[in-house]
Amino acid sequence: MPPEVSPCHPVVTPLIQFLPQEPSRSNSNRPPFQTKFRGTKRMLITKKKLIPLLIFVLSGISILRLFKISVTTLFSSPLSAALPPTYRRVCSSTIPACRMIAPPTRGPSNSLPISSSSAANLTEKEYHLLSNIISLRAPCSLLFFGLEPQYVNLSASVNAGGTTVFLEDDPEKLSTIRTNYSNTKIYRVEYKTLARDAYKLLKEGRQNPACALQSGPLRQSSCPLALTRLPRKVYKQRWDVLVVDGPRGDAPDAPGRMAAIYTAAMMARAGNITDVVVHDVDRMVEKWFAWEFLCDENLVSSKGKLWNFRIAGRSNTTKFCPATTTLAVS
Repeated sequence: MPPEVSPCHPVVTPLIQFLPQEPSRSNSNRPPFQTKFRGTKRMLITKKKLIPLLIFVLSGISILRLFKISVTTLFSSPLSAALPPTYRRVCSSTIPACRMIAPPTRGPSNSLPISSSSAANLTEKEYHLLSNIISLRAPCSLLFFGLEPQYVNLSASVNAGGTTVFLEDDPEKLSTIRTNYSNTKIYRVEYKTLARDAYKLLKEGRQNPACALQSGPLRQSSCPLALTRLPRKVYKQRWDVLVVDGPRGDAPDAPGRMAAIYTAAMMARAGNITDVVVHDVDRMVEKWFAWEFLCDENLVSSKGKLWNFRIAGRSNTTKFCPATTTLAVS
C-alpha cells in the first residue's frame, strides 16, 4: 500500500517536471511560471538602462534653464553706455521716499544727442552717487564745469526747482547739447592753462600770495589759477554743489582742470557748506589738485573715478588744507 502524502507538504512534482526544457519545444508550450519569470527579468534590465538616460535628460534641461536665465539677466541689466536711463529711482538712506527721474522732453529746441563717448562719461554707479548728492540738496544752486547730456538730465529732473549753470569751452558740445529750461543756463568759457603746466601751476598755487584763501575777490584775483572771466552771475551766486568735469584735460596740450578745481575750491569757501565733486580722479592732475585745494580730510564719499568733497566755508584760515595732507612738491 503506498504511503500517504501529508497535506502540509506542497506538491513539487509539477515544478520539477516543467524545469527541464528541450530546445525544440515551442514557446506556446512554455509553462506560465517560466514565462513570467523571464519577462520580469527583461523588465528589470530595461529600468536599469533608463535611469542613467533620465538623469542625463534632466541634467540637460537644468543646464539649459540656467543658461537662459544668465542670458536674460545679461541683456536686461542696465549698461553704463545707455545712461542716462529712461527712468531711474534715486534713493538714499536719509531720504524717506524715492523719486522717479524722467529725462527731459526732446524736441527741436531741446535736443540731447548722446554720442557713445559722452553717454559713457559717468558709469552707472558714479551717476547714482552724483544723483544722490544733488537730490539731498535739491532744489539747490548747481554749477558744472563741463557739459554732458547726463548732467543736463540731472538739471532737468533732480534739480528742477533749483538753478543750474554749465560752463563749457568745446564749441561742438555747445552747438549740439541744448536746453530751454528757464532754470538752466549754458555759458561758453575759455581755459588758458594747459595740462602740461600742471606741475608748475601747483607750485605757483602754493607759493604765490595771490592764490591764498584770503587774497580778495576771485574775479579780481591775479593768481594764474583763478578763472576771472566767467559770467558775473557765477561770482555772485553761493553754490550748493559744484561739479568739475571740464575742460578735457586728457592730453598735455589740452586745457587742464587745474584752474577749474582751484576756482571751485575758492567758491566753496565763500559759501556755507558746499559739495565739490571732481571726476576723473584716476588722472594725476585731477588727483593732485583735489588733494591740494579740496583736502583729503573733506572727502566724504567716492565711487569709481568720482570724488565728493564737503567744504565748510566762511573760515578765517589762510590755508586750503593742513600741511600734513598736501602733496609734497620740491
